[in-house]
Amino acid sequence: MRSRVLPVLALLLSVLIFFSYTKSVYEESVAKHKEAIAADLRALAAAEDYAARSGELVAAQNAMDQDALGRLLKMLPDSVNNVRSILDLDGLAARTGVAISSIDVSRESAAQATEDGASAQSPVGSVELSLSGKGTYAAFQKFLQGIETSQRLLDITDLTIIGSDTGVYTYQMTARLYWLR
Repeated sequence: MRSRVLPVLALLLSVLIFFSYTKSVYEESVAKHKEAIAADLRALAAAEDYAARSGELVAAQNAMDQDALGRLLKMLPDSVNNVRSILDLDGLAARTGVAISSIDVSRESAAQATEDGASAQSPVGSVELSLSGKGTYAAFQKFLQGIETSQRLLDITDLTIIGSDTGVYTYQMTARLYWLR
C-alpha cells in the first residue's frame, strides 16, 4: 500500500508545485498584456479625437474666405524664412535709398512662463534682426513707412540714430519678426 501511496503523493505534490509556480508567471504576463491593451485603447481613442478635431478645423478653414486666409498667412506665416525676410528688407532699403551694411539674425526663446511657474510653448515664435545702415533722414522715413505698411508682422524694438554733418545718418535698429508655430 505504501508503495502505491508514495508515488501518488509525489505526483500530486509535483502537480501542485507546477501549477503554483506557473500561476504567478501566467498572471503577471496577463496583467502586463492587459495594461498594454488598455494603453493602446487610450491611444486609439486619443487618435480618433484628434482626427475628429482635425476634420473640424479643416472644415472651418475651408469655410474661410481664401483671400483673407492668404493675407493672414502673409502677415503671420507658419514658418520663418530668414533669407526671404532679409532679402525683402534689403529690397525695401534699396527702393527707399537706405544702404544696409549689416544684418544679424538671432533666435528668441520660445517658452513663456505661466502663472503657476511652469513654462509653456507659445503658439507664436519670433526672430530678432539687427540691422545697420546709412541714408538720409527722408530715405529712412520712407524705409520705416515701408516696414509699417508691409504685410509681414514686424516690430521695431530698438532704434539708434547717429548724426552726421553731411546729412547721411547711420541707423542701427533691432526688429522682431513673428510667425505661427
